[in-house]
Amino acid sequence: MHDVLVARNLGRPDTVVPPPAVRASTPGWRDPRLWVGVAIVAVSVVGGARLLASADDTIAVWGVASDMGAGDLVSEDDLVVQRVRFADESGSDRYFTVDEGLPGDLELLRGVGAGELLPRAAVGSAADTDTLEVPISVESGRVPVGVDAGSVVDVYIVARPTDPEQGVPGGLGEPALQAVTVVAAPSIDDTFGTSGQRQLDLAVPEAAAQAFFELLNSYDNPVLTVLRRG
Repeated sequence: MHDVLVARNLGRPDTVVPPPAVRASTPGWRDPRLWVGVAIVAVSVVGGARLLASADDTIAVWGVASDMGAGDLVSEDDLVVQRVRFADESGSDRYFTVDEGLPGDLELLRGVGAGELLPRAAVGSAADTDTLEVPISVESGRVPVGVDAGSVVDVYIVARPTDPEQGVPGGLGEPALQAVTVVAAPSIDDTFGTSGQRQLDLAVPEAAAQAFFELLNSYDNPVLTVLRRG
């Protein structure tokens, strides 16, 4: 009988004794990991607060969507909203802010490029402006084919040589008009088709128009070149 019990005991696996339980200790206030976590949270809060504060400093201001020239009427359809942060609080006084609205009879006194903010000094009331329509005749090869009513252009002038065998000097020449708007641009067939000249009617402030004609009259045989902006 004893032998049988021994045999049965030999066939059983040894009993595994589990390790003693260890109680997890809660990190105390002296634990450096706790302070690192607190510092990260504090930095995040301060950084977020500063970001929100800086965002609140921006002002919605009207900017020009595409190139516009002197004589163009300005409406909200021509503008885009840009958020700007001015270093000086009075800086926004030089522009039209979105909150105050836009007057309904604005006309550009000078050209303003695409993406620029709309300065108050660049516009006036359409009823009070002194814009004139100035006609010019340009050789068809010296005006881009894409120039049409509404285009913003620059006009340059150069003297044609007195010797007919000499070509027109290279280069653009002297600037005559800058950032003016084409009011009318008949096709070459409707104007001077036989002479190869194209007529353009430009909206030019009165003072600039006077200076243009003075410059034009100073040349014995002027040649005009038109460049299209945008």
